[in-house]
Amino acid sequence: MSQPNKLRPDLQLIANLIEPGSRVLDVGCDDGALLNYLVNEKQVDGRGIELSQRGVNASVAKGLFVIQGDADNDLLEYPDNSFDYVVLSKALQAMHKPRDVLISLLRIGKKAVVTIPNFGQWRVMFHLFTHGRMPVTKALDKTWYNTDNIHFCTINDLFDLVEQEGISVKEFVPHKNNGTRLNMGRRRANWHADQALFLLEK
Repeated sequence: MSQPNKLRPDLQLIANLIEPGSRVLDVGCDDGALLNYLVNEKQVDGRGIELSQRGVNASVAKGLFVIQGDADNDLLEYPDNSFDYVVLSKALQAMHKPRDVLISLLRIGKKAVVTIPNFGQWRVMFHLFTHGRMPVTKALDKTWYNTDNIHFCTINDLFDLVEQEGISVKEFVPHKNNGTRLNMGRRRANWHADQALFLLEK
């Protein structure tokens, strides 16, 4: 198995939450960077699902067990409670059915780790207000017509959804793009954080 490279700051925050030796499904695992780190550094029993063939190929080249699949539809194939953690990193807003996907994560796994880019961050809001156009930032680095994002979710929006579904937020980590944690509650974080991490449990 190849040795993992240094993780992106947002992925390191996820890795810090995963218990060694646990069973992990990484949904939308891209090139397998997080999964590779978890397998090598935390000896997890790791699996991945990725939409792009490029990502699947890169993951398999690392020796990882990753299949090609669409989270909007293929999560239904996984049995209940088959993983300790299911990870969805910066992809919920790209799902066609984000509520259904969120519920599936917590059916498949005992816990879910979900991260989102925060569309409520003040620079995003200020740019939209002053320019009248969807902003391009470090966290949201594509224009409106070529972005994968189809649901514009804020921290408050995700809190509302998990509360509506009776899901517990075990840990909430608002942070900057560079991985710096922000020690503040959800309302201030909704204004200041570029991204946020949620550790969820049903």
